[in-house]
Amino acid sequence: MGLFRRPNSLFCHAAPRPRNAEATRAAILNAALERFTRDSYDDVGMRDIARDVGVDAALVSRYFGSKEDLFTSVMDSCSNGSELMDGPRAEFGRRVARAVIFEPKKENKLKGLLIMLRSVGSAKAMELVQRTGTERFFNPFAEWVGGEDAMVRARLAAATIMGMAVSREITGGFGLTPAECERLADRMATSLQAIIDG
Repeated sequence: MGLFRRPNSLFCHAAPRPRNAEATRAAILNAALERFTRDSYDDVGMRDIARDVGVDAALVSRYFGSKEDLFTSVMDSCSNGSELMDGPRAEFGRRVARAVIFEPKKENKLKGLLIMLRSVGSAKAMELVQRTGTERFFNPFAEWVGGEDAMVRARLAAATIMGMAVSREITGGFGLTPAECERLADRMATSLQAIIDG
């Protein structure tokens, strides 16, 4: 009988190790990011994501709520474009053009772009992308741009940047010589700065 009282007894069981909630939440978010990057919103199920992580689907819901909430959290985890507003306004065009044309691609930013492109076929996903895009990026960017037609200019600048970024990804670069890339960066910088300056 004494065996049952001794802590080191073979009959004693260690208390279950507490779940690392933050690590589990991060794993779920990462699995969802990978799923939404590969598949359209309508083709991704909460059970698929749970299976990828090795947890019960109810746990995914407990951490994130609905599929819509999880999708929004995934979009929030990707770059929100706030780096565009870092740095002096007078250097915006040059800074952004050189980043788009010369800097190595950033994985999370690219995944966010892929998720947005895959969302086109889903009314629910497009609604979420449009809402989060407006709240997370366009409203703050337009406020930063300021002045007359701030939202129009913010939209035009964002479309130019996104168009160039997509072009770079689709073509695997721009297929230009280094000298041509420099000229491309100069022209893009001039155009962007003109949009921002109004």
